[in-house]
Amino acid sequence: MRTHFCGLVDEALIGQTVTLCGWADVARNLGGVCFIDLRDHEGIVQVVAEPSDDAHGRASAAGGRTPGAAGPGNAAVLSTAEQVGYEDCLRITGTVRRRHAVNAKIPTGQVEIVAQTIEVLNKAEPLPFHHHENPGEETRLKYRYLDLRHPQMQRRMRTRTKLVSALRHWLDARGFQDIETPILTKATPEGARDFLVPARMHPGEFYALPQSPQLFKQILMMAGFDRYYQIARCFRDEALRADRQLEFTQLDMEFAWVSERDVQDTVEAMIRDVFREVAGVELDAQFPRMTWAEAMRRYGSDKPDLRIDLELVDVAELVRDCGFAVFAGPAADAGGRVCALRIPGGASLSRKQIDDYATHAGKYGAKGLAYIKISETGEVSSPIQKFFDEAAFAALVSHVGAGNGDLVFFGAGKYSTVSDFMGAVRLKAGKDFGLVAEGWRPLWVTDFPMFEWDDEAQRYVALHHPFTAPAVDDEADLRANAATAVSRGYDMVLNGNEIGGGSIRIHRSSMQSAVFELLGIGAEEAQAKFGFLLDALKYGAPPHGGIAFGIDRIAALMAGTDSIRDVIAFPKTTGAQCLMTDAPSPIADAQLAEVHVQVRAPR
Repeated sequence: MRTHFCGLVDEALIGQTVTLCGWADVARNLGGVCFIDLRDHEGIVQVVAEPSDDAHGRASAAGGRTPGAAGPGNAAVLSTAEQVGYEDCLRITGTVRRRHAVNAKIPTGQVEIVAQTIEVLNKAEPLPFHHHENPGEETRLKYRYLDLRHPQMQRRMRTRTKLVSALRHWLDARGFQDIETPILTKATPEGARDFLVPARMHPGEFYALPQSPQLFKQILMMAGFDRYYQIARCFRDEALRADRQLEFTQLDMEFAWVSERDVQDTVEAMIRDVFREVAGVELDAQFPRMTWAEAMRRYGSDKPDLRIDLELVDVAELVRDCGFAVFAGPAADAGGRVCALRIPGGASLSRKQIDDYATHAGKYGAKGLAYIKISETGEVSSPIQKFFDEAAFAALVSHVGAGNGDLVFFGAGKYSTVSDFMGAVRLKAGKDFGLVAEGWRPLWVTDFPMFEWDDEAQRYVALHHPFTAPAVDDEADLRANAATAVSRGYDMVLNGNEIGGGSIRIHRSSMQSAVFELLGIGAEEAQAKFGFLLDALKYGAPPHGGIAFGIDRIAALMAGTDSIRDVIAFPKTTGAQCLMTDAPSPIADAQLAEVHVQVRAPR
């Protein structure tokens, strides 16, 4: 139906006849001359419908000359052009000529198309929103097919396509095998909730959609495939936010006969090359490395944004004997933390703005946010000053490096909770005060804890997943020191986003059983749910490890958007709905009966 794409018409085609298909982005009737900005996935080109039959002898009205009388071949074209509306679907044939009024903002701005025929393939009814407006996310998702037509969304989705293509080419060239793993699999007791699928041929039994291909890729290593990858669809029934979806895509990788550094060096080179190819970005020649403990201590996060030059400072030793119980208690507790965050220029905040920071910290577990405010003239304002003698207070201010014009926030309580909310305050302050530097700051975070204690369940849970190897090689040592055990896990972080996470895996059945035991998974349950894995580990399983990268997150970073929904064609809302198709939806009783399922109303 077409000979060229709208956005690819250039000066090399001047004098040639082209046929284009697309949507009317803008249609302007200037009385005797009509202009249509025709848009397809490659871009926009200006089309002119004018009275003269001589496409080469007269300039358009935009060029400042008076058009001649309408020729017999142009009356129909003009008549059609005058009726063209926003988002009408068109097919236009015309001659390419040099544009008198150049538009340097678009690649086709040197040329225009003088229309010979205009065919309306499908007249658009009045749209629920205009692409040049900001209709809100719910409207965009309900009419996603219209939203995706927007040039910005087209660019974002093309960035995603280029990313996936570049990853595949890089891996294929280095001997990785692309192997598909099952979508219908077995439910697992760890991580997020599974999506369950009733098995019609096995009444009362269910498949689960995979949260990741984890166990299958480990089995592939045991099967001798050595280097595996897959662009895998994964499913997790969990609460949504800007960087979470019920279904998502990851680059899944696994290597046999490797150490942590083997995996890290390979994928670091891959990410560096792919960012250069797809986004034109040069990442560090060597990504820095930081232990989990250091990241939490300095930044309050296991995915620190190094573009923000603010750090937490521990002050427990300085407040242990103060009269403020909120500080003194956690300072004396081995599992507690008292830390400070200095914000240069923060003294400009009003009391209401300081209270807003406390509210923000409360979302992450803070019960309050103490502060010291030092004006430009050195005047101190602080609700905690009265709990310190003059020398102790001066020592505290000096230790955190505060000076005139600064604000210092303090957090106190359980170590993990304080780290979380002070890390959140650090990010907010960095953005509010314009302290986020330009550029890209990647790093590796390593040496994660093997377990964390779940107070509600009164048991350990795996910080990564239950198949991650501990740093120790002895089961007895692991059992004796579970609370402080370190794993062989590692995450790749970029500008405060975890873009990849992986680990060296357990490759001995006895160690895997020990980890299950510490996680409260008894021998009988372990055999029922993971017997195939435990058996496979007995038959010469090699040391192996891997990593998974979030395709959605990386694409969003490359496209310059904060939300992964902007690089997913048909995402769910934060309420876990597809507004376009109205999913999820009820299922007829007859169809439920086929899969032996009855629906019970929630209580």
